[in-house]
Amino acid sequence: MTSGRIFLISFVAIVAGIVLGMILRRQIPAVHVREDARDVIRLGAGFLTTLAAVLISLMIASAKTSYDIQDSHFRTLAAYLVETDQLLVQYGPEATQVRILMRQAIPAAVDRIWREKQSAAQTSAFTAASLAEQLNSAIAALTPANDAQRAIKRRLENDAAEIAYTRLLMFADGDKPILTPFLLILIFWLAVIFASFSLFVEPGRLMIAALLVFALSVSSALFLVADLSQPFVGLMQLPKEQLEHTLAPLN
Repeated sequence: MTSGRIFLISFVAIVAGIVLGMILRRQIPAVHVREDARDVIRLGAGFLTTLAAVLISLMIASAKTSYDIQDSHFRTLAAYLVETDQLLVQYGPEATQVRILMRQAIPAAVDRIWREKQSAAQTSAFTAASLAEQLNSAIAALTPANDAQRAIKRRLENDAAEIAYTRLLMFADGDKPILTPFLLILIFWLAVIFASFSLFVEPGRLMIAALLVFALSVSSALFLVADLSQPFVGLMQLPKEQLEHTLAPLN
């Protein structure tokens, strides 16, 4: 479920709860709205508010963890690409074609990663990215002429393996979107809480405006959590342009 849809569903549900509370206020006879009944409803709403706050905190922690993991893989991949390029510079002019290949392959590899992560579900088996395959083949084709180049080639092979491994981790550590049943229960709780807010208060312009602002704020919080839990889509997605342009143009 997208973050925008979560925002709309939660906002509509909370507003429906507010309206339901106002309707119940008019329908329930005053004789049934005793002080002890109000206390029970307020205590129940307070308990639900505490549970909702705990669940939202857990959602934020889970979303932040998912985002940080993918951001770490993203930065690691960029670092290994830069290190590989620097080692190719040290190797000598013989490695120029490998450096050109890296600059040609990176944009396609990044687009492939984003297409995988933006799909609704990862239903296909993992296949190695063309960047890792081409880089491994190009490095293996290098023929060292001295001990220095042989040492650099070993480091290049290690870096190429790390690039392939990091690429695999980005696929394996899938995003952790909010589970739909979990989300629906939370939205139901929020609707009940807001219904209790409007149940015992005489509706007025100021109160309605305040409740709508609160509903908008809570829905926005759920939107941000959902957006943060999917690092490759939405407003807070990882900046793929940073990886595409991580290598400076060749002179």
